[in-house]
Amino acid sequence: MKNLKVIAFTHKHVNLKDLGNLVICNEELDSRLINLKNSLDIPEIFYIATCNRVEFVFYGAHELTDDFIAQFLDKMNFCVPTERMQCYLGQVIRYTGLDALNHLLRMSCSLESLVVGEKEILAQVRRAYEKCREAGFTGDFLRLMMDRLVKTAKEVYTYTSISRNPISVVSLAYRKLREVKLSENPRILVIGSGETNQNLAKYLKKHKLSNFVVFNRTVENAKALAQELNCTAFPLAELPQYKQGFDIMITCTGAATSIIGTDLYRSLLNGETDKKIIVDLAIPNDIDAEVIANFPIHYIEVCGLQAIAEKNIQERYNELENAEKIIDENIKEFLPIIKQRRVEVAMRQVPDKIKEIRALAMNEVFAQDVNKLDPQAREVLEKVINYMEKKYIKVPMVMAKEILVKNTQDFENN
Repeated sequence: MKNLKVIAFTHKHVNLKDLGNLVICNEELDSRLINLKNSLDIPEIFYIATCNRVEFVFYGAHELTDDFIAQFLDKMNFCVPTERMQCYLGQVIRYTGLDALNHLLRMSCSLESLVVGEKEILAQVRRAYEKCREAGFTGDFLRLMMDRLVKTAKEVYTYTSISRNPISVVSLAYRKLREVKLSENPRILVIGSGETNQNLAKYLKKHKLSNFVVFNRTVENAKALAQELNCTAFPLAELPQYKQGFDIMITCTGAATSIIGTDLYRSLLNGETDKKIIVDLAIPNDIDAEVIANFPIHYIEVCGLQAIAEKNIQERYNELENAEKIIDENIKEFLPIIKQRRVEVAMRQVPDKIKEIRALAMNEVFAQDVNKLDPQAREVLEKVINYMEKKYIKVPMVMAKEILVKNTQDFENN
């Protein structure tokens, strides 16, 4: 268990704008993780990035020393100046063994989210894991761990009130948006068709807004969202040619840097000069700082939602204790499962070894004696050896499992 490690950067220690420098775009993720695995000999790994955290979860014997983490970040090829990278090293949170498991369970149950009780985090963790699993970056241990994360989160959401009347980053953004006086059926420009934008756009549609247009890097995904919103979809590359204007811009892409600078924003205005509303839920922000400084904008971003989120934590504090009890029970259940799995993997070779010993005995060590036996005696010998072979395979495996299930103390030191 001590080989489970987490290197985490979260909203609790890193400014959300700075956190964006550690986000890896989907197009580069596979190549960077391959380089990392090969360079540092990491058997299993997956990467999580949300609006308030960037985390690397891996299984390996490495010690999370300052030198190792510095090397780890260097292999990820972040485009960050050396002095800034040193700041990140001072802001990293490291978890090992049971502490790592407890952290991942708490995270998946949204106990460590910007908005406690939001269910989106579980879906985000599952997608992050699945992407890395499909690319071959994970293995047996992280598979079992992921199953436990899902089971635990579902129990917390079912048996506590932590997610009732849920408040999410999306709902907080909508709440802020509703505080602004909107024109009747405003023109809404949606940039990005990921889950965050999907949820916010559907929220607006539910409240009778209908004038949407969607842009996304992958046009098929844009069309899927556009179909739900009954609007037109375009590839992101065509955004500079869009001349229909907008009243509200909702943007959340996975870009590693801002995608809307001064020239593009001026082009999208198409000569309009009134104050626009921008909901930018991307980390890092999709809107360049110069746009915010030089144009009349009512700007809503993740950083500005933190005060509301902190109040949300206080309102749900009483449920945290119940959720933590569920997490503790799942940790206790998980430890013998991992032990048992270790034994199963280790004992996979037992049948082959037994067969090798049998072949050696029959064909070499006792070959002359066996050849002297009459057919009837040889048949009896074969039956005895077959019986013994089955027992020698089955008995130790059953005994080992029983011992492990009954003796789980001090597992974290194994």
